[in-house]
Amino acid sequence: MAASVAEAEAILSACLEAVLSSRSHANRVFEALELLQSEQKEIVLCAIRICSRLFGSLLEQGELFVGKLPSEEESLQESYSAEEKYKIWMRHRYNSCNNCLAQLMGHQSFQVKESALCTLMKFVELEAGRPLVKNEWSFNFPRELLKLVVEGLIPVEEDSSLLISRFQEYLDHDDVRFFVMKLVAENIGNVMQKAKKAPLPVYQKNAFALVSSISMPSNDSEINNFLVRHANQEEWKVSKLKEHRAAFERMWLGFLKHKLPGFLYRKVLVILHESILPHMNEPVLLIDFLTVAYNVGGAISLLALNGLFVLMLHHNLEYPDFYKKLYSLLNPYIFYMKYRTRFFRLLDLFLSSSHLPAYLVAAFAKRLARLALTAPPDGLLIVIPFICNLLRRHPSCKVLIHRPDSPAEMLEDPYVMDEEDPSESRALESSLWEIKTLESHYHPDVAKAAAVINTSLCEMEDDLSEVLELTAFEMFDRDIKKEAADVSLEFQQVQGLFGKKDNVFAQYFTLE
Repeated sequence: MAASVAEAEAILSACLEAVLSSRSHANRVFEALELLQSEQKEIVLCAIRICSRLFGSLLEQGELFVGKLPSEEESLQESYSAEEKYKIWMRHRYNSCNNCLAQLMGHQSFQVKESALCTLMKFVELEAGRPLVKNEWSFNFPRELLKLVVEGLIPVEEDSSLLISRFQEYLDHDDVRFFVMKLVAENIGNVMQKAKKAPLPVYQKNAFALVSSISMPSNDSEINNFLVRHANQEEWKVSKLKEHRAAFERMWLGFLKHKLPGFLYRKVLVILHESILPHMNEPVLLIDFLTVAYNVGGAISLLALNGLFVLMLHHNLEYPDFYKKLYSLLNPYIFYMKYRTRFFRLLDLFLSSSHLPAYLVAAFAKRLARLALTAPPDGLLIVIPFICNLLRRHPSCKVLIHRPDSPAEMLEDPYVMDEEDPSESRALESSLWEIKTLESHYHPDVAKAAAVINTSLCEMEDDLSEVLELTAFEMFDRDIKKEAADVSLEFQQVQGLFGKKDNVFAQYFTLE
């Protein structure tokens, strides 16, 4: 194997020297292109390096045809000079090399993938400085070559997250990032249209890895890092933040309009309010995606409501069913879900306004109190101070703990637990007798927390940050490490098998 690799390296080096020294040896370029398809990784890597040097030099020397590329058959016509025919022919070889490199981005060896990617991006930089295609406008960028790179980064059947992480350094260039966003949007549209709206988990995972790695500038002054600079840079639309935001918005809307695998909904929603919404021209366009995400259920529904809440708070979105949907998420599973901490943090955020109507806050407090009857101790240490904080924010809801009618005089609780609409739940007519019941809880910490309801609640809210992270294992570990105080006890020492002095068994059995 070593000999064949050494032989291949010698052939490639000779090929490079021959082609660059004289046009008469141009046909030797086929030797390099052939070795790009070798089955041996070392030979492929060597061939990629040689092609990088070879076509990089040809691009710098202007040895490739510039303009609309005719076919090789058309180039044989007498209307082209010998030099033009050479440049057309070599331009076709250059295109063949790029196609091979794009295929190698799917190679089983990451080293080959990385080398192919870096070589293609080198060609992108060289072409951007010396365009091979002249457009009517003054600025040119090798979109077709970059399109090959984007297609290699988001394959349909293979995970390419590692290669995408390698590509991130190129996304620091504003012009590369701009055209990548446009090409990703185009690619997603074409691929998902062929899939007829059916989820493609691997492809969509790759697409998310790429689009989520794009960091947007906040103002025009930050757009100053270009792969290639032009004389009239300020007139180029790539220099405008508005154009970047339009491309960013189109890319994300194109990605999110298709049905996603379940695991991707959570990943998107976690970064939505910080990394996506601030950089969109019209964030309210995401309402359809958020509505679909809410219907997925579980923690994803809560995260979707968080996105809707941001739109309502900062972008004047009207969504009258917001608190009705939030109310419907309160069920016994909230105390056992993986994202319980995030759930209660967001719930606290959504109910933080002092302008919410009393009936709404009372409905949430009553429903949480009812759920507390079957909650685990670690969940109760969250929900009891949570309810107390709601009462502090909304003094009009204190009627729930200061109702003149005692629980004994109430024949039945008027609260309707199964009612989906909080305005129809009759919570304000009820009381928080559930908290009173928890004063008899078996765990002393829960009983102590519930007893606060009997005192006059201070204006300062309880800090939930510590109890939100508390788990049942931590509570158990804390309890067993407690040192019990000495307790004075009066007892009669046991005598006999059953503890009585005159028991007949004491005559025959002794305790030793």
